[in-house]
Amino acid sequence: MIRIARALTTFAAATLLLASPALAQSQANPPAAKDPDVSKPRPPAGATPAPKSAGPKLPPDPVDAIIKSGNLETTLGRAKIRDNLYALLATAPDAKTAKKIAGRLEGIWRRSGSPTVDVLMSRAAKALKEKKFPRALKFLDAAVDLAPDYAGGFNRRAYAHYLAGDLRSAVGDLRRTLALDPNHFRALDGLATILRETGQDAAALKTFDRLLEVHPFADGAQKAFDNLTDDVKGRGI
Repeated sequence: MIRIARALTTFAAATLLLASPALAQSQANPPAAKDPDVSKPRPPAGATPAPKSAGPKLPPDPVDAIIKSGNLETTLGRAKIRDNLYALLATAPDAKTAKKIAGRLEGIWRRSGSPTVDVLMSRAAKALKEKKFPRALKFLDAAVDLAPDYAGGFNRRAYAHYLAGDLRSAVGDLRRTLALDPNHFRALDGLATILRETGQDAAALKTFDRLLEVHPFADGAQKAFDNLTDDVKGRGI
């Protein structure tokens, strides 16, 4: 009986293979294992693999490029960077860009190149904040004596004189600032404001015009220029 059962099983298996030729073929010749990398082209031996793309490269920021182009630790380096930033400021396309450039320029103005002068300027700023004008002027006098070529010292002293009510001394220091740095827009703004306050509208108009050439988006400058233009022309009529 056992032999008969085994024979029947063998006969059934043979019958199934004959009924399905495809199955029989696959059993006889099983497919070879597929190489997952067979479809990928392989670089020749010793070839350097191509670098992966990092996406489109953004153009460098012109302000940062100018800052990196010179040496902020030297007088000549700062002057070069400052002049290039002034050129960029004069052609700024909008107020946001102009504000960024102006901020970088003000950072350069604060670099006197002398640690002693920097300390004096810091103490003067603290005194001005506390409205101790004589004390602030004492520090600023010492700063400009030590660094007579530092425009920032004269501009800050002009501001101290202005707050103390000494407009004549303020104008004198503003003119000294502009002699050292003709594009110093804070000095131009201060001078134009004092000239307007003292009734010198024609001179104030000229100074505001110069300010707008340097900094087209200076706060309130365009409005002041337009108002003064109307006033001066009205008097001429």
